[in-house]
Amino acid sequence: MSLMTKVFPLLNLLLLHSSIIAQAKFDTRGKQLLQQQCTLCHQLNKITDSSGYTVAQWQELISTMTDLSNHPERELLTSYLATHYPPNENRQPTLRTGSLSLDFKEWVVPTLGQRSRDPIQASDGTIWWAGQWGNLIGKINPKTGKTREYSLPVGSMPHSVTLDQSGNVWFTGNKNATVGKLNPDTEAITIFRMPDPNAKDLHTAIFDKHGTMWFTLQHSNMLGRLIPASGDIKLVTMPTPNSRPYGIKIDAKGNPWIACNGSNCLIEVNPQTLQLTEHKLPDPKSKIRRLDFAKDGQLWFVNSSQGRLGRFTPNTGEVKEWPSPSGSKSHPYAIAVIDGVVWYNESGMRPDTLVRFDPQTEKFQSWSIPSGNVHAGIIRHMRSTHEGNLLIHQSSTNRIILVTLDSDKEKSK
Repeated sequence: MSLMTKVFPLLNLLLLHSSIIAQAKFDTRGKQLLQQQCTLCHQLNKITDSSGYTVAQWQELISTMTDLSNHPERELLTSYLATHYPPNENRQPTLRTGSLSLDFKEWVVPTLGQRSRDPIQASDGTIWWAGQWGNLIGKINPKTGKTREYSLPVGSMPHSVTLDQSGNVWFTGNKNATVGKLNPDTEAITIFRMPDPNAKDLHTAIFDKHGTMWFTLQHSNMLGRLIPASGDIKLVTMPTPNSRPYGIKIDAKGNPWIACNGSNCLIEVNPQTLQLTEHKLPDPKSKIRRLDFAKDGQLWFVNSSQGRLGRFTPNTGEVKEWPSPSGSKSHPYAIAVIDGVVWYNESGMRPDTLVRFDPQTEKFQSWSIPSGNVHAGIIRHMRSTHEGNLLIHQSSTNRIILVTLDSDKEKSK
């Protein structure tokens, strides 16, 4: 055996050993960077449960959360993520085709990592949103695209925004148990604190036609009522423990209705007495994120835990449900009824999908929601505009989105 014959296997072993050591160093440092830069703000399952991305896509997604453009090891981190969490189809949605076309107009809000959410349109067309992790609320001029953000009192972490009849912008202080009001003209902020130390996790708020605010406190299992003129706040506890009151809407009679995210119930509220009437859904495994009313009085809801769209008839108590196109793990989340048509999203899918359901034909159509070049989602609340269009968001990529119908195609159906 020649000397070269003996040397080549040895060289191969040395190269293999060197490659293994390099890979181990790469994995060790990559994991350290992930813990230092990513899991400080969110849990690892946000990454492991994602649809996975290429290096360029990981860089784009990270850029919506924090600025690593000058970080010396940005390439190492994104290469590590792309190596261990590459693109996959584990949460691929089932899209239903149809004749309707939609236009998605996106705005990327300024502050990184704020988790922009819950957009709502003011009477002048301005769009307001809550930047929960950024501790701010903001506004967009949809004609110019100009944005403005307003910092909130420390620890507010607003979960949602809503508007009163005078144009004031109200927010729920999710972390400091407050309700706040921003006067857009003076920029003054008024704070209302909860009268009970057990009242925490303020969630979604809505005004009735009398100017009274109603709001949910999810983990405190409470409903709140605020009279703005006096500042008086009343709190009542849900009939069933751990009901986790979430979405809230007002029916045509002025009665608030609440979705239960922790139990199979819908709660009807008597606005005069604050008496709560619980309506149990047939499937005890049901969990309801949000709800909305059609003009005919039907209450539509998303059965998030079971992957179904539901309809509750208040006069009879009848419940009917339809499986969402992407199945039991689709996790429907937000919902809005516009001109008798039901819109909602499948938040368990990647990409997050927008779904349209026509009660007349019982047919679905769905679209992948744009969010740059990544599929991080998700819509947590949706509301209609004065023009009959739809406001949604992609909280993980800091996007507010206006969805406009193709009205010509819709009229020709």
